[in-house]
Amino acid sequence: MSFNPANKIQDLQYFGEFGGVNPSISDSSTYTFLSAKTMFDTFEGNAEGCYLYSRHSSPSNLYLGQALASMEDTEAATVTASGMGAITPVLMQLCDSGEHIVSSRTIYGGTYAFLKNFAPRLGISTSFVDITALDKVVDAITEKTKILYCESVSNPLLEVADIRALSNIAKKYNLQLVVDNTFSPLSISPKKLGADIVIHSLTKFINGSSDTVGGVVCATQEFIDQLRNVNDGAAMLLGSTMDSLRSASVLKNLRTLHIRMQQHSKNALFLAQKFEALGLKTVYPGLKSHPSHELFNTMMNEEYGFGGMLTIDVGSIDKANALMELMQERNLGYLAVSLGFYKTLFSAPGTSTSSEIPEDEQKEMGLSDGLIRFSIGLDADIERTFKMMKQCMIDLDILEQTMV
Repeated sequence: MSFNPANKIQDLQYFGEFGGVNPSISDSSTYTFLSAKTMFDTFEGNAEGCYLYSRHSSPSNLYLGQALASMEDTEAATVTASGMGAITPVLMQLCDSGEHIVSSRTIYGGTYAFLKNFAPRLGISTSFVDITALDKVVDAITEKTKILYCESVSNPLLEVADIRALSNIAKKYNLQLVVDNTFSPLSISPKKLGADIVIHSLTKFINGSSDTVGGVVCATQEFIDQLRNVNDGAAMLLGSTMDSLRSASVLKNLRTLHIRMQQHSKNALFLAQKFEALGLKTVYPGLKSHPSHELFNTMMNEEYGFGGMLTIDVGSIDKANALMELMQERNLGYLAVSLGFYKTLFSAPGTSTSSEIPEDEQKEMGLSDGLIRFSIGLDADIERTFKMMKQCMIDLDILEQTMV
């Protein structure tokens, strides 16, 4: 693929109002006007470059939105106070009561909980399908379906969505293809593959320092305007507004995303290959054993690798917990949810980030008790890290019991 999303970020040039190399932070919740008419026009959305109230928009939020829209090659973007604050307004903006969503069955637990437990209160129903089985996707579509929803690389099972094929299905049935690209920023560019709307939790790799919660919706200018409409825009009326100080912080971190993703991917591939060679059941899109390895190759921006997420299965929750606790004790990372931090983070998703999914459904989708999800860090000496992790497994007698 010739498209390089990091170049799109790099080519943006912002100056602070006093010539600073970073854009000035607009630390105001409300803005003044020289005339009452301009205030009225701004409320109506007819005063370009004017700001009214920070829930509507602010310079800091617009800078970050522009940068993320450039990264994903969309016309526009709006940033939000969390990843869920991006996902839920999109779904509610596109669906009315009585309408229907077809979603991947392996998605972030919070998204699953919203679709399964909350959206029905609004009269919105969802069919959860194996997103890698395109015939099942088609079979789930009804005359009421409005959205086809998936994650580029699913949380936590690392299934890979065939975005081109899903885009063709969406176009055939006049659906909106909404893709959460949180696990694979820069590595995959969903819009270039046919997605209509691209979502990220900025909390994760894009910010990269686990100090900020945020989200973004990247889409057409028309759809972003709909989300922001003061009368019926879901993002506007639900109020999931990102703080300007946080926007400025994320924008600065975004400038190093390409370097970080290259290192995350390099380290993850190294560990995945080593874990698999030990006989551990290892899932990583960069491994030839991954069922969608070749598909990922056809979609990826290869400079940024296969991402920083991998899983291993150590057989039981007790073994998983013991291993994670020992790795934390030996300073190999943190037993924590989330991802994209400079240190490796690990968790057992069945009892944490996917705990909203009932146990029987977890088993049906292949989410086992012994599964550990790793967000691989930026370790400078990944070979040393592997040796120390291997020693933890030896000390706990894990390797012999988890041989493939």
